[in-house]
Amino acid sequence: MQFYGTELSSRLMLGTAQYDSPAILADAVKAAQAGVVTVSLRREAAGAQAGQAFWSLIQSLNVPILPNTAGCHGVREAVTTAQMARDVFGTDWIKLEVIGQGDLLQPDVFGLVEATRILTEDGFKVFPYTTEDLVVAERLLRAGAEVLMPWGAPIGSGRGLNNLFGLRALRSHFPDIPMVVDAGIGKPSHATAAFELGYDAVLINTAVAKAGNSAQMATAFRLACEAGLAGFAADPMEERDMAVPSTPTLGLARSLGGEML
Repeated sequence: MQFYGTELSSRLMLGTAQYDSPAILADAVKAAQAGVVTVSLRREAAGAQAGQAFWSLIQSLNVPILPNTAGCHGVREAVTTAQMARDVFGTDWIKLEVIGQGDLLQPDVFGLVEATRILTEDGFKVFPYTTEDLVVAERLLRAGAEVLMPWGAPIGSGRGLNNLFGLRALRSHFPDIPMVVDAGIGKPSHATAAFELGYDAVLINTAVAKAGNSAQMATAFRLACEAGLAGFAADPMEERDMAVPSTPTLGLARSLGGEML
């Protein structure tokens, strides 16, 4: 699996927010064997001492970092946050979030396309958090994005893959574009379903951070990702509307008028 020419060790990406302690976060990242961790600049800048301790923890995990613009509601705010994140974290990767609706944290797709264009021209490798809309996806790719991160469901909702038809259509329409299902995944089975649709990776945060046992849940997600990926690669059978007997009927005894034939 490669993003912008960088090969990852795992297709499971893990967020670093909402954990009850740094130790729980570290254990979860290790249990997940995460290929990438996402980090918010707002967490890093929350306070000089707290931010430095958190940054030291992230560095000690020895996992590639994907900064994000979480909480940004406009193009200018998102672009400025991305530029600051590049200075702080020393990477030109950025998970771009431009939120347009507060209740569902739905992306502002118009602002997202514009911010993607600006950041790409500035040398960033943009990972846009978007919807499953085909037209928006096309505009993001034209703006310079080489990866798409469609939502499964609203952030933190745990609802899984709300629009299977839309996600399947997006994957089919852009078969060669790396895609990550981001947001809304609440159970390991949701992650498996994403890979069975042909998606390349998943990003999990709340489902692991708020589990009763974060490390155990991270392990479950790791195994679910492996199962989904292996199942997709094995070329699953097609669904049918009618039953098809799994046991051959040729040679079976049949009854005719009370007598066995």
